[in-house]
Amino acid sequence: MPESTSHYARYPSLAGRAVLVTGGATGIGESLVEHFARQGARVAFFDVQDEPAQTLAARLAAEGSQEPLYFHCDLADLAALKASFERAIAALGTVDVLVNNAANDQRHATEEVTPEQWENLMAINLRPQFFAIQAVLPAMKAAGRGSIVNMSSISWMIPTTGLPVYIAAKAAIVGLTRTLAHELGPIGIRVNAVLPGAIATERQKRLWYTPEGVEHILKNQALKRQLGPEEVARLVLFLAADDSSAITNQSYAVDAGWV
Repeated sequence: MPESTSHYARYPSLAGRAVLVTGGATGIGESLVEHFARQGARVAFFDVQDEPAQTLAARLAAEGSQEPLYFHCDLADLAALKASFERAIAALGTVDVLVNNAANDQRHATEEVTPEQWENLMAINLRPQFFAIQAVLPAMKAAGRGSIVNMSSISWMIPTTGLPVYIAAKAAIVGLTRTLAHELGPIGIRVNAVLPGAIATERQKRLWYTPEGVEHILKNQALKRQLGPEEVARLVLFLAADDSSAITNQSYAVDAGWV
């Protein structure tokens, strides 16, 4: 493991585990893929951003980590999602962990949202989470165990304005997490949600992190510093590992104390 992360936790139970990550090419997803690979997990990830995805896979292989498998997949296309998941599970032989990370937080005004835009935003921010879970259930049921981590957001709790459809999806993910935790718990599958706050990904810094925006973030956080994607990834590792075997039906904020 690289020197910069050597003082963080190592989870022996993740070594060799089969992990699927949606939206894994950049941002929080990229950090998730990195962290699982460095734990010795066998990772497959899905995205439409081919160049950064391939660069990520090659970089991890070059550093000596487990090389992840990349599958080009538009998760809004449910037929493509199903086919890609089947290929990934076949390649890995099973699936132990699913991290539903993919999302699109494009801004939109309430007065201007069309039915088509509503459907398109839900098709990436909510619908794939359910159908990705559906796709991994046969393998997890056969194994009698599994950990599913759904990525929500603190945005619906603050609340944030200027992206109401995204907010609706992120709130719904918590409800989905809670009902599926009870539905799938009897067969050994755990389901939890992680709610990132303001995470300084390259996309966020490029599009939204104005000096005023950063000032607003730091004013509302209890910890007065910017958060990075790795701080979300480290929580997800714990929820995926056997160390959290008694934890399900929970939602955890990674937000420096904003909510």
